[in-house]
Amino acid sequence: MKKDQLLTRRAALLAGAGAVGAAATAGVLTAVTGHGPAGSTPAAGAQARRPRSASAYRLQPLTGYGPPHAAPRRTLVRREPLLRVSGRGRTMVLTFDDGPDPRYTPDILDTLAEYDVRAMFFVCGEMAAGSKELLARMADEGHVVGNHTWSHPLLTRLTRRQIRSQLERTSDVIEDACGERPEWFRAPYGAWNRATFQIGAELGMEPLAWTLDTLDWTTPGTRSIVQRVENGAAPGVVVLSHDAGGDRTQSVRALRRYLPELLDSGYHVTVPRRDYA
Repeated sequence: MKKDQLLTRRAALLAGAGAVGAAATAGVLTAVTGHGPAGSTPAAGAQARRPRSASAYRLQPLTGYGPPHAAPRRTLVRREPLLRVSGRGRTMVLTFDDGPDPRYTPDILDTLAEYDVRAMFFVCGEMAAGSKELLARMADEGHVVGNHTWSHPLLTRLTRRQIRSQLERTSDVIEDACGERPEWFRAPYGAWNRATFQIGAELGMEPLAWTLDTLDWTTPGTRSIVQRVENGAAPGVVVLSHDAGGDRTQSVRALRRYLPELLDSGYHVTVPRRDYA
């Protein structure tokens, strides 16, 4: 975001501070994690009201303009990634890795929009750099854009400097497209180590893994993907799918089938909110 835009936003926020008060910053992003109280945002079909405008879902960096003595938000250095989310009732999270891909991501976004559902997209920087309009659409439609490294390497084989470069470059692309740096990241292949957790936390991101792997990356067939989601559905489950990295036609078709079934079964498909130390 350009400097003059930041100054304009700061001036507007300060002007309204008397009316809004400290609650405007204190209420930003309370947690949905496996280690704290529930706080997810329901976002499923008739279970959630449609927004007045798509841009209302774009997260605003209000905390940067809080009271002068407000403590900065900190990210815990974890020893393992978060695997589940907690929330009221039957909550689930859908996540899509490796994109965006202009061949498949738009269809996934269209299906999510049809059912008024938000999801998480863990994007690779080298894919995102050429499809920033898709990242902007994700943010505008209320989805969470996470960091999945630049080129999808095995982080456990990289130096600390290389890990930081992989994550930092991707965060730069996301910020340029969405207006904010990502708050979540996911290690390729689910391969985490101490350096990855530390550097992710230094960059302000929480590590999120998954509970249920659809195995769509093996192209097992649409029916197989649907059955895995239906059989594995449970409160707190984080579903792993892909919108890039190969032919994802089956992933697109499967989503169209299992998403309305999840909603009809009473599941609230949500995106998580952050918990800060």
